[in-house]
Amino acid sequence: MTIPTAPSAPAPDRYAVAGNPVAHSRSPAIHARFAEQTGQAVHYERLLCPLDAFVPTVQAFAAEGARGCNVTVPFKFEAFQLAARRTPRAELAQAANTLRFDADADGGWLADNTDGVGLVRDITVNAGVALAGARVLLLGAGGASAGVLGPLIEARPAEIVLANRTRDKAEAIVSRHLGWAAQHGVRLSARGLQDAGTGFDVFINGTAASLSGGGVPVGPEVLRPGALALDMMYGPAAAPFLAWARGHGAVPRDGLGMLVEQAAESFTLWRGVRPDTAPVLAALRAEVDAAPAR
Repeated sequence: MTIPTAPSAPAPDRYAVAGNPVAHSRSPAIHARFAEQTGQAVHYERLLCPLDAFVPTVQAFAAEGARGCNVTVPFKFEAFQLAARRTPRAELAQAANTLRFDADADGGWLADNTDGVGLVRDITVNAGVALAGARVLLLGAGGASAGVLGPLIEARPAEIVLANRTRDKAEAIVSRHLGWAAQHGVRLSARGLQDAGTGFDVFINGTAASLSGGGVPVGPEVLRPGALALDMMYGPAAAPFLAWARGHGAVPRDGLGMLVEQAAESFTLWRGVRPDTAPVLAALRAEVDAAPAR
């Protein structure tokens, strides 16, 4: 008598975070929790891309049957160029942190940028800080800042200043967003680091200074007393910025909440189901805070 065997479960769909470096990334742990919570068959890994070979590395990953990837520094501008289709927020940013490897028959790869909606949700929901009517300083003109500017404008602060060491780069991003800012009644300007301004309600560090161990590239005059000072980095890399903010009377916050919230938006784009971020952020916060300093 032949005993029928149970059908084997299909292999989980593969995703990854692509960047350089990626060894520090908490994204695999986040997406594993999302998959468990929602019952999705997902395997999420790290994809280290050589600095001069991002495109072939991601294309090879897709050719192996993967379904999509997140993109981190320094490849967000290159990721945008890779896709046949882009969401409106990716078009505005001209940068992408999420790729979905749709088949050519379905229109080809889709690029999205979930950084901004993740940042805004973390500030307004998780941190409980209102952006409407606030004065906001956004530091940096790389892919991270380009990705968050549009959603920040959509939150209708009174003013956003984008400051960067090379002012021309900030002006290029600002010029692309001027119409969007006008639609939402937001004053938007580009400045250098030396004339960034003073007394902002919210200060967001979107530079790679924390990742490279550099100091905060502006003075404490940019902060009003009790301002929210947020670094997009987290863990040991963000510690010096958080100490600086705390020492100058600001409320410090790292980028862990933004990381979880943008990941949830990416997961929703890929899987069609939205995970609950609160328990995932709480668990991740406990892990990061318990990790020994390096």
